Amino acid sequence: MARKHKPIPDFETEAKERAFWESHDSAEHVDWSQAERVTMPNLKPTSTSISLRLPVALLDRIKVAANKRDMPYQSLIKAWLVENVGKG
Repeated sequence: MARKHKPIPDFETEAKERAFWESHDSAEHVDWSQAERVTMPNLKPTSTSISLRLPVALLDRIKVAANKRDMPYQSLIKAWLVENVGKG
């Protein structure tokens, strides 16, 4: 006998939907055996700006290193963070 899934409720806001899924098991609402893999090439990860104070000499060295790689210094800093801290 096929398992009957609970209906997915309508949500007033994305925040309410996020809160719902953080506290509920999606397997109660979705038949994952019927799921298909998709790609979404146009999605952009959410990001936020931060302010970071660095000694001038350090920032100058970062800019020189970035210039040698022909890339913006902010991109070099992000690449280093991803390499050393991970993607999360």
